Amino acid sequence: MTRTDTTTTTTHHYLRALVMLVGLAVLISSLVEQARPARAAFPGENGKIVFASDRTTGAGVNNPDGDYEIFAMNRDGSGVTQLTSNAQKFDVDPAVSPDGKKIAFVSNRDGNQEIYTMNADGSAQTRLTLEPTGDFDPTWSPDGNKIAFTSERDGNDYEIYTMLANGALQTDLTKNKGWDDSPAFSPDGKKIAFMSVRDGNQEIYWMDTNGSGQTNLTKNPAADEGPVFSPNGEEIAFTTSRDGNFEVYKMNALDGSSQKRLTTNAAHDVYPAFSPDGKKIAFQSDRDGNREIYKMNALDGSSQKNITNIAATDLQPDWQPLAN
Repeated sequence: MTRTDTTTTTTHHYLRALVMLVGLAVLISSLVEQARPARAAFPGENGKIVFASDRTTGAGVNNPDGDYEIFAMNRDGSGVTQLTSNAQKFDVDPAVSPDGKKIAFVSNRDGNQEIYTMNADGSAQTRLTLEPTGDFDPTWSPDGNKIAFTSERDGNDYEIYTMLANGALQTDLTKNKGWDDSPAFSPDGKKIAFMSVRDGNQEIYWMDTNGSGQTNLTKNPAADEGPVFSPNGEEIAFTTSRDGNFEVYKMNALDGSSQKRLTTNAAHDVYPAFSPDGKKIAFQSDRDGNREIYKMNALDGSSQKNITNIAATDLQPDWQPLAN
């Protein structure tokens, strides 16, 4: 592991090393510094925002150990509900299914990072992967039948895999000796966007869902990562370090053109997630001294607002789609 600069290293590279070397407390400190996973954005009405947090107080919270758990809240930050509860373990990286009824997430409750699913109310938590190495970055296909994810099981650093939503038929798509992670399905189910370092730095690529046609979209010397398609499939939001710190950008999904900066802040703005109606983007920022969930207008980045606003670490938002 050589990529340890905070502007060029994604979270899970730290996760693997820190779990083995120094334990959960230091792991989480590094985890929340980095930009990373992608999210699929599915059309529909705007439901709840799910996120990970180490909060210990407040309505709907039962987390006395202050470990990372999955929560849900209304889109204005009210109505917080805790969905997981695993003392001294972490549950992170939530991804909501296209029908809004399921959440995929990552947990180390069984000794290493694995992909789980649960109902949107936190019930029926089920492990899908079973590997001695780490599996993470879950994201759903638009028909809800598959989950794409990142795995380090083949010894090629990280690769993009898909599996059925029950965990069957786990298949390597990228088959690249470099580092590929952070997959996100397009809303039409024909493409998967992802991050790769195969060209010497972190770039946003896309490929067909069988792994063919892998194409660099960003072509920038900075670290570009964490892609997510807009619900209409026309744009990809992503995080980049090209301005000296992590900011949220968007670009045309077809060819990577018209790359536009949405956040302009000396802090790190990361983890973009489109709302199901395509009008908002939720994201994580540390501009107020700790990591909080914000939202802004997807068109131009205006009206940026802190919606968690609590003395805790809130991160990795994803937006629940509701049927029209």
